[in-house]
Amino acid sequence: MPHALDRIRVGSAPDSWGVWFPDDPRQVPWPRFLDEVAEAGYDWIELGPYGYLPTDPARLTDELGRRNLKVSAGTVFTGLHRGPSVWEATWEHVGQVAALTQAMGARHLVVIPSFWRDDRTAEILEPPELTAEQWTHLTEGMERLGHEVRETYGLDIVVHPHADTHIDTEEHVERFLDSTDSELVNLCLDTGHYAYCGGDSVKLIETYGERIGYLHLKQVDPQILAEVRAKGTPFGPAVAQGVMCEPPSGVPELGPVLEAAQRLGAQLFAIVEQDMYPCEQDRPLPIAVRTRRFLRSCGA
Repeated sequence: MPHALDRIRVGSAPDSWGVWFPDDPRQVPWPRFLDEVAEAGYDWIELGPYGYLPTDPARLTDELGRRNLKVSAGTVFTGLHRGPSVWEATWEHVGQVAALTQAMGARHLVVIPSFWRDDRTAEILEPPELTAEQWTHLTEGMERLGHEVRETYGLDIVVHPHADTHIDTEEHVERFLDSTDSELVNLCLDTGHYAYCGGDSVKLIETYGERIGYLHLKQVDPQILAEVRAKGTPFGPAVAQGVMCEPPSGVPELGPVLEAAQRLGAQLFAIVEQDMYPCEQDRPLPIAVRTRRFLRSCGA
């Protein structure tokens, strides 16, 4: 038997049910997601795209309470590398999500940098590498966001390295961490995105442990990833091809990642996110049940 990973709190997210957008007829309706995530054995969820779940705190509290579910985090998308001119629009979006996250009793806001190419059309929106000035805008903007979110909503931001964004590879992630204040900004390490971009999650946890504030558990199919890299396929079409796969069939191995996280000595959320947009509506629940069983076999 594996030893219990008693510092790891496991959950799942709308993403594991093929949900990427607030409203999309191809997605599972939100009541079904809540029913099934509870049935699969998870206690914790994320809010997903703002507007997918009810945004009225009283109603959402009631819906979650009936299913014994709790919220670990909300998620926002930001383009802070574009400089101070985008601050007001960013803060308006962040404020909506942060207010609901706070009302649900959660303590984390997952911050995803904006995409440099469109995740559906593959259109190149801007260069994949930032200039020195844009790096400064990005790091100073994230520090400002971390400060304002904590002062206004009492939440900690955790920045999510993500495929097809400017914080993706090991080099970019380390540069970002080395350029930001750990009091204001920490990391949501998504094991799948980091592997997708060539990074080693265990190494990152062991090297930058004090900066790991949150985990997303995800695996990549190495064969599909090799094809995606060879063809330069954007993230959206890659997901549709099944690049993010059901554990334990992909990489990285999640057992060693969870054990490395446990050794940090901090309470950490580990939220399952298997990107499956779009997917048949009957597909997510059996996968979620098997994934929860697998994580229990790892001690989580």
